[in-house]
This record gives sequence, C-alpha cells and structure tokens, in this order.
Amino acid sequence: MEVLPGEKLAEGKTKEILAVKNPEALPAGDREYVVLQSKDRITANNAQRVNDMEGKGALATDTTAAIFELLNDCGVKTHFVQRHTETSMVSVKCAMVPIEFVTRRVATGSFLKRNVGVKEGHKFSPALLEYFFKDDEAGDPQWSYQQIVAAEMNCGGVVIQGHHLDEMSRMTVTVFEILERAWSSLGCTLVDMKIEFGVNPVNGEILLADVIDNDSWRLWPSGDRRLMKDKQVYRDLREVTVEAMQEIRKNYTWVAEQANKLRSKPWGRVVIFMGSASDKEHCDKIAKVLGELGIPVTMRVCSAHKSTPMSLAVLHEIESEAVPTVLIAVAGRSNGLGPVLAGNTALPVINCPPPSAWLEQDVWSSLRMPSGLGCTTATQPDTAALNAASILSLNDHMLWGRLRARQLNTYIGLIHADQKMNQ
Repeated sequence: MEVLPGEKLAEGKTKEILAVKNPEALPAGDREYVVLQSKDRITANNAQRVNDMEGKGALATDTTAAIFELLNDCGVKTHFVQRHTETSMVSVKCAMVPIEFVTRRVATGSFLKRNVGVKEGHKFSPALLEYFFKDDEAGDPQWSYQQIVAAEMNCGGVVIQGHHLDEMSRMTVTVFEILERAWSSLGCTLVDMKIEFGVNPVNGEILLADVIDNDSWRLWPSGDRRLMKDKQVYRDLREVTVEAMQEIRKNYTWVAEQANKLRSKPWGRVVIFMGSASDKEHCDKIAKVLGELGIPVTMRVCSAHKSTPMSLAVLHEIESEAVPTVLIAVAGRSNGLGPVLAGNTALPVINCPPPSAWLEQDVWSSLRMPSGLGCTTATQPDTAALNAASILSLNDHMLWGRLRARQLNTYIGLIHADQKMNQ
C-alpha cells in the first residue's frame, strides 16, 4: 500500500516534515510515522547564504537513504524506515533533541578558529566529539556536556539527563567510525560529521534522526582537501555563479552515487569442521551468531583421526575456491582436527571444542599445539563466532560496522539496565 503524505507538521531550511495520512500502510508498533521531504535548496552559515539548486532534494534523499540503510543494516537504531519518493523518505516520528553532535577526525574549519594554535590537519585519536546547541540567531553556540545536562531539555516526554547524553555520545562516535571505514573503502577520508538525535515519544527510545547527506560532513577523496566534494565548496564561494552551482551539483551527484556503493555484500565466509555429526548442536550455536552478522557459513563433517585424507581433501577444496575463509574446528575428546587443519593451511583456524564433562582435560589438546601451528581456542560458541568475524572484518567494512554496532548496543543495554536497577 502506498504511503500518502498529509499535513505539514514542521519546516526547516532544507526539508519539510509531513504527517502520514494512512499509517496502516506501515508496520504497526510503538511508533508513529512521518514523511521527510527534501527541498531543492542549499544553505550555509545559518541561512545567511541561500540558493536553489535543481535536483538537490533528490540527491540529498538518495544520499541520506543510502547512509541510513547502511546503518540500519549494521544494527544502529535509527528513525529511517524506507525510501518514499525521489525526494522523500518515511521515518519514525521523533521529538528532536536540539543539539548537533559533531565528530572530528581531522582539525579543520571552525575548530581552528575556536582553538588558535592547533595546526590544520591535526589528527584526533580517538575522534573528538563536540556539542552545539541549535540556535540560528545565536550562531549554534558550542555547549559542554554539563550545560546540556543542566538544561534539562524535555524531548518527547524524556528529560535529557547524563545517561541519555552518554548514550547519544557513544552512538555519535560509533556512527562516525562506521561511516569512516565505509568511505575509506572507496578511497575517501571522512574528516568530520554532524548528526542529530530524536526521541520516539511513544516509547522514549533515542534514535539517530534527521538526515545524513552531503551537507552533514567534510569528505576528501584520497584525503586531499583540494578534492573535497562536500558543502564546504559552497561555503567557500566568494561569489555564487551559475557555473559554480553546476560544479557543486556535480559534487553532490558524485557523493550520492558513491554513497550507494558503500553497502557491500559479504566477501568472506566461515567453514565449520565438526569431528562428528553429534557436534551439530554446538556448531548451530556458532552458525547462529555468524548468521546474525551476515556471514555465510558452511558445515563439513570430517575426523582428523578417522578420515584424515578426507579432511585434507575438503581443506584443499576450500583453498582452491579462493574465498577469504576462517575455519572453526569442533571436535571433542582428543582434538586433532584443529591442529591438523592449521598444520596444512595458511587460513586462520579457531578451535571450539563442544561441551563435555571431560572438557577441563580434553581442552589441553586444543591449547597445547605442536610448534609452528597458530590456531587459537575458544570454549564458547559465540566467542568463536565473534573471533572469526573480527578476522574477516579486517577487510570488510560492513562486517566491521556490525561488530561495532553490536558493541554499541551492548553498552546502551547496560546503561538501560543500570537505570532500571536504580529507579
């Protein structure tokens, strides 16, 4: 069923927020929906400079949708639901937190003006987080953590306190790191980025909200400031000409095209070797975690002791396919499977012996390896899966993002649990 936009609820410099006439067209739950409609308008310096730009609404929507689809895929909680039209998207209705959260990897722009003496290009490690109160008349002043908490802002029935700000701050840096890795895969440096959050007034959940488009960051192809493709080019114009606006539109088109390349398919896999079919229940637990992370899994039954030639034949078959692979060996009692595999391949091998009353004795066959073997051992299935995922994520930014978001959600879950415990 097509989503039908309704009355205008709010309007900003570059977008409108519209009600949804037929919410039954969208999934039911503890949320309401809106349509976010982008305009063909570009602004700078708190709207001191404003120009129409043909196609800007479509390019902004295309970029934002691509970025939010990537973040949703990674497991970050956002307001984005789906693309709607060329210039609009459907999102969860939020009460916005009037703070811009800015993450910086490289010192440039306004940071240098506010921090005299810092050289342009200084790299922040870890990334630097700053807060700015949204107030056009005051020029969006920088606020401290303490000022935000002291303001006791009521957003959708939630009074923003320290633990809420901790949650949003951690989310901000995580989102930056995920997108930084993603853009790096295309040879681009994400220099800095601003994002905003909203509160779902129905359930009080904090969501990454608003838009993330080419107005939201500094993006330098090949790490070269001279090649920048973001809105800074527009800000730096001495005079806005037709030719200049055409060039800026080309930049925005390029960024939208590249943003749609960021969400890649898995490039690696995990092959689980089990010494006996009776180990399948244990292997299924490993496969479940890998599946949640989007990693393809294959299972094979081979005994290093009872069918050594078969084990090696399967191993050579895997190697011949030239697919980045991590092997997980599941074998009880005397584990020869992991060491045999590790001794005959350069692929990473992880031992994960199944549970047993004799595990304390049996595990030594997985821990004490002959010299020259590099396989590791994990006794819990989720640990083995996450270890394999970490290895594959070294060259897979989407998988890296899922692991990072998983850590983020664990952190947020602990914040919520602590608050509930102390209510």
